[in-house]
Amino acid sequence: MKNLIVYAHPNPASLNHFFKQTVIESLQESGQEIVVRDLNEISFNPVLSLGDMSGQRMGQISNDVKTEQDFITWAERIIFIYPIWWTGMPAIVKGYIDRVFSYGFAYRYDQGIQKGLLTGKQTIIINSHGKSNAEYEAMGMDKALALTSDTGVFTYSGLEIEKHFYFDKADKASHENVLEWETELISVLNKISLQFKILTPVVPVKV
Repeated sequence: MKNLIVYAHPNPASLNHFFKQTVIESLQESGQEIVVRDLNEISFNPVLSLGDMSGQRMGQISNDVKTEQDFITWAERIIFIYPIWWTGMPAIVKGYIDRVFSYGFAYRYDQGIQKGLLTGKQTIIINSHGKSNAEYEAMGMDKALALTSDTGVFTYSGLEIEKHFYFDKADKASHENVLEWETELISVLNKISLQFKILTPVVPVKV
């Protein structure tokens, strides 16, 4: 399977970097294809400009956006890895969505009806956050995040969400916590990879 990893965290010693490496190693072990787009490393410009906005409606996009869209077109699964900051995406991820998930590429309107254009592609979202999941539930923040990211971005664009991980109390994570999260990640990835192999028909080779 062709996997695109969209990753955002400026610290190479971060928990999110560990998640990225865990995902890469797990996918490599199952023989899958991987492309990593580290948004901080490539200095992705997150600012949606007037030129971007004007061009989107005419199907004209800048070269850096075209590069990212080509990777998305290539991918069968997109894996987003980023922390929750101020109850939302880091600015560079939001800017990636603003610019790359453009009108005519990720969605469009047909006679006033919205249509996601990334159908047939799966996505996995891996997030860390400081508060506990219980605190998020008490605040209603879990539902807010599901609406603004899962519904408002990913499924809106036609992506099928295979799994959304929320690793909580990440700023106080113990070694045991990290091992548990690593095991959970690997378990889900292995299960999904196995399902993909079962569902993928074997084409007989003519000799």
